[in-house]
Amino acid sequence: MRIFAKLLPRKLREKYDENAKYARIKDSEKAIGFLIFNGLILALVIGFIFSRFFNIIASLIFFLVALVFIEIFFYFSLSLKADNVSKKIEEVLPDALQLMASNLRAGMTTEKALLLSGREEFGELKFEIDRVGREIATGRGIGAALKDMAERFKSEKLKKSVQLINSGLASGGELASLLEQISSNLRAAEFVEKKVRTNVLMYVIFIFVSVGVGAPALFGLSSFLIEVLTTQISSINIPQTTATQLPFSVSDVSVSPQFILTYLLIMIAATSILGSLILGLISKGEEKAGLKYIPFLLVISFVIFFAVRFFIKNLLSGLFGV
Repeated sequence: MRIFAKLLPRKLREKYDENAKYARIKDSEKAIGFLIFNGLILALVIGFIFSRFFNIIASLIFFLVALVFIEIFFYFSLSLKADNVSKKIEEVLPDALQLMASNLRAGMTTEKALLLSGREEFGELKFEIDRVGREIATGRGIGAALKDMAERFKSEKLKKSVQLINSGLASGGELASLLEQISSNLRAAEFVEKKVRTNVLMYVIFIFVSVGVGAPALFGLSSFLIEVLTTQISSINIPQTTATQLPFSVSDVSVSPQFILTYLLIMIAATSILGSLILGLISKGEEKAGLKYIPFLLVISFVIFFAVRFFIKNLLSGLFGV
């Protein structure tokens, strides 16, 4: 797996490695190689499937496109996992700071107050607090240990909180009041974020229904309409003498229904992917947060598209002779 990891360009491999460390993956190089290997296998399967319907050049193009999109999906999935780890840290950070402030007001030293603020329910933060405690016990400064702890997470809130704590330690101010204020501000920011997510919920539902239900249903109706028009136009037989007197000409339709169907399927897939990214941007503030919606939207969109086509065909096929 490490050999597959080395196939990536150096800068891209560094980005993968950074997100893997943020996601708390111990052997990041092996994990990256595993993702690359699985991406190649999936792309080969997709290329083989398309080779049954297209020539070798088209199949190779599908293989390369699929490989790029799969690796992009894996990269952002890894980044999302890193964000989830940081999110869990941010959820318990106000409680940890409040507990540390209470320990300081009880008369404990800064180092002891920090160590006793780690609780089992804090999860990964408890492990990091214990690690900072071990570093302090070996003679390292508390400011440097806290700064390194913040660098191990993809969290701006944690980094800014540590900066404020280090500033308070350096200035010799009342650290307990500072910690209580930071904790209060973090809770207020979290409350505002939840309120914003609640306010945009209607937009999320509207976009989800439009992309997952409305667009596939309309595409299904339009595909049947195109088949009807193609069949009706091709069946028109105008005598040559009459055709020369008409102000317009009727010719065979050069676009096949199969081409239209392929085009509509590509449009549905593109709409589902872009709609998922928009959902992530609106609900979470980041496009990559919408990656988790892509599989659901793709499945729902294709099911509705083919269901509408099947229903309309069975209902009206006898009427139009399609």
